[in-house]
Amino acid sequence: MLFRPPMPTDLPDLNAMILRSKAVWGYDEAFMAACEEELRLTPAHLAAGQIECALDRDTITGVVQLSEVDGALHLEKLFISPDYQGQGIGRSLMGWAVSRARLSGCQTIHIDSDPGAVPFYERMGARRAGEVPSGSVPGRMLPRLELQVAAKSPSAG
Repeated sequence: MLFRPPMPTDLPDLNAMILRSKAVWGYDEAFMAACEEELRLTPAHLAAGQIECALDRDTITGVVQLSEVDGALHLEKLFISPDYQGQGIGRSLMGWAVSRARLSGCQTIHIDSDPGAVPFYERMGARRAGEVPSGSVPGRMLPRLELQVAAKSPSAG
């Protein structure tokens, strides 16, 4: 598995993979259409950095995106292709996110999660911290989780 920042030429495959990944939770076409704009990665997202993707040869298998808002890190996206789920890619991409948080000095990563993904984030060490409104579906509330990021101690040398 190769991990690297995505390139603009990756966007069509990335966005298609994100929608396939979201659909594993059994959402209907109307729901998926309502979410499509919020889930889409754009060239502006790539330019802002803080995105990593996973590839199996030429196939995009996963993506993670962080953003910083008012000094806090937010996990914007973490999606794994349905054909590659359960192979440790999500864990690896979360490791990348935690490393980025440590480098930036942030203590906490905020995660507004799909309800179906909560068990994964809890296995990664995140804890529930309330609810937030969906950015795509009016009236829908999403679980908010927080992952505490301990700073790594410098090694004695």
